[in-house]
Amino acid sequence: MQTSTRNSLLLNRSLAAVWHPCTQMKQHESLPLIPVARAAGCWLYDFDGRRYLDAVSSWWVNLFGHGNAHINAALRDQLDTLEHAMLAGFTHEPVVELSERLSALTGNALGHCFYGSDGASAVEIALKMSFHYWRNSGQPGKTQFVSLQGSYHGETLGALSVTDVALFKDTYAPLLRTSLQVQSPDWRLAETGESPRDYALRAVKSLRQHLEQHHATTAALIVEPLVQGATGMAMYHAAYLSEARALCDRYGVHLIADEIMTGFGRTGTMFAHEQAGIVPDFLCLSKGITGGYLPLSVVMTTDTVYNAFYDDKVTRGFLHSHSYTGNALACRAALATLEIFEQKQIVTSNHRLSAMITDAAVAIARHPRVKHFRNAGMIWAFEVESGDPAFARNFHQAALSKELLLRPIGNTIYFMPPYVITDDEIALLTARTLELLTP
Repeated sequence: MQTSTRNSLLLNRSLAAVWHPCTQMKQHESLPLIPVARAAGCWLYDFDGRRYLDAVSSWWVNLFGHGNAHINAALRDQLDTLEHAMLAGFTHEPVVELSERLSALTGNALGHCFYGSDGASAVEIALKMSFHYWRNSGQPGKTQFVSLQGSYHGETLGALSVTDVALFKDTYAPLLRTSLQVQSPDWRLAETGESPRDYALRAVKSLRQHLEQHHATTAALIVEPLVQGATGMAMYHAAYLSEARALCDRYGVHLIADEIMTGFGRTGTMFAHEQAGIVPDFLCLSKGITGGYLPLSVVMTTDTVYNAFYDDKVTRGFLHSHSYTGNALACRAALATLEIFEQKQIVTSNHRLSAMITDAAVAIARHPRVKHFRNAGMIWAFEVESGDPAFARNFHQAALSKELLLRPIGNTIYFMPPYVITDDEIALLTARTLELLTP
């Protein structure tokens, strides 16, 4: 079978049988899907050998490249011992070791790990856990949640209830619980001459006013630390997190850090909240946790929260489960990912890599169509002035023609490459993006 035929056949089969995520399927009548035959490092390849630089880490999950030898070897080894066992009434070494290692990364401040399969389920778990904590603690009136304007926390019903992106939320609004949003610290909203820190502190006033009035009914504040992803990589100063932590403590409200995207070195520290010198009550992790290999998420929490559920009564236990909780293969992939972080001192080396990419992107930052060029660790973003209402779709297609996988959010272009991107790949990414900006 010719490779071009294989491409065509796979496209037709996929369109007939697969309902793709976050996609208007009718658009694929004119915009063909990209069939992926194999992947290596930062590259995806189709059956014809065409390649695409995965500059968005396959939806922000791939940290150390496709086909990473270390993770591959760990999974092969795990396959010979245990692929999965239910975690209700049983346990296994990979999930115990992973929990211990994750806890150690928080200085053991968050010593209890509850596992899910994806980011949205982690948010669901954290919301339910916070609500149930207050019920167990004799404050059943604390049932409401507050989030930031423009926040995104997932698309299951609970997660969508605290999300503030109309595209995802409006259609399903009748199914959702009401939540309230407070001013985002997104520094793009600052006034002329106002620093990101000053704007973050101004935004805190909205949260303070909200908690002053509603703390008796508020269970938790949920935030994406430092970077709000689906809002267009909205970045903000760590001072907001410091002040938010203090306000949550003052008013008896939990702080949930949704680090689904910002965790595991993406913002320049292992976890973004570290840059504020705080510890949340709940830490939600997923995406990069397995290096992009297998679905896994975790909610980490404190002794205080855990102890509120520790009781003889079943109804005071945390009532949440799913069949693949703490899957052994996924946990082993996560352990291998953490080993790479440690062995190669990734957080430190990423500082150098980040500086290299920022230097390579200077011409992009200075381009006359570019606004708000910004960087946080291994994330870069900028807005492009364009009158094209289909800018995101058209730019995505144009980028593919230049061997780049870029997926704009509105008129925001962002880079979130794997941590193994090479000098030559950085040069290609930045040079060809600049070409796309100057047609």
